[in-house]
Amino acid sequence: MSRIGRKPIAVPAGVEVKIDGHTVTVKGPKGTLNRTLHEEMDIVMEDGQILVKRPSDDIKHRSLHGLTRTLIHNMVVGVTEGFEKKLEIQGVGYNASMQGSNLKLSLGFSHPVIVTPPEGITISTPSSVVIVVSGADKEKVGMVAAEIRAWREPEPYKGKGIRYSGEYVRRKAGKTGATK
Repeated sequence: MSRIGRKPIAVPAGVEVKIDGHTVTVKGPKGTLNRTLHEEMDIVMEDGQILVKRPSDDIKHRSLHGLTRTLIHNMVVGVTEGFEKKLEIQGVGYNASMQGSNLKLSLGFSHPVIVTPPEGITISTPSSVVIVVSGADKEKVGMVAAEIRAWREPEPYKGKGIRYSGEYVRRKAGKTGATK
């Protein structure tokens, strides 16, 4: 049995879970998330816990078992606590600011880059070199953070660019003086 898949998902107080066939809707203080999961997995609610069961020990069912449980768990965590990704900007003249709900990035281009967050995602800038992307949907938060990072990925020579908080950028040595 899958170690992750067989763990029950505890539903905290204030969270409402509705299972309609293979569509799971989770409603909580941070919003509502809806997801249609694989039709071969059995999702049941027992004693205030969500259980995911697989029909057989087939390799496909084993891999879907843990995935399905993790997706539902992320929905429950998302509507209660939410998810957050921090990005750091490094480089002279590179900065970020908020323009209403949009993010304005100055990254050395001839024009500022404007990033509009999708519905359910909040972007904030505690300082001009820190960007915080937060929301209830883990997948959307990661996607928006990756799209922001893609505007100027960290380069290996000077380390300039947008990186995840705590990300290590492997540095390379620059050119050395040629002697003849």
